[in-house]
Amino acid sequence: MIETDDLIQLLPGPDSLPAALLDLNNAHAQELSWLEPARFQQLTDKAFRAWRIGEAEALLLSFDQDADYDSPNFQWFRERLDRFVYVDRIVVSPRARGQGLARRLYQALFEAARQAAHQRVVCEVNSQPPNPVSDAFHASLGFVLVGSAQIGEDGKTVNYLSCDLTPGL
Repeated sequence: MIETDDLIQLLPGPDSLPAALLDLNNAHAQELSWLEPARFQQLTDKAFRAWRIGEAEALLLSFDQDADYDSPNFQWFRERLDRFVYVDRIVVSPRARGQGLARRLYQALFEAARQAAHQRVVCEVNSQPPNPVSDAFHASLGFVLVGSAQIGEDGKTVNYLSCDLTPGL
């Protein structure tokens, strides 16, 4: 079992991302979207937080409202909220699932967002094609539905979720 306390790491700097992280992302392109190496590096460089666990057991990329990011899902939140942290992608490799790695990454992100005076963390989850495991996971963390949209012409639909970080709520 992987112990995550010591293994959450900022992704390394330019041109030194492990190829295994890109492979992990692209193996889950239906849920995350396919990335070329240069685009992956660009995203990690712009991220609010870009973390991995191990070499490529888990990955999280997030952006705050000021990021220079053209994702339609990110833009949906930017049009509606003043301050937020957007989770662009989170993925755990099949061999590392069931160890709480995604939950640990989210908990670390919640803390980093609070320290940066953000009041919410937001994300989207596919509703077409459905992703019931992700729906249940996000609900267990306190995310609630705040909207939905059809993305592209292929019929992909997403649900927009928000988790309030305000203490006591």
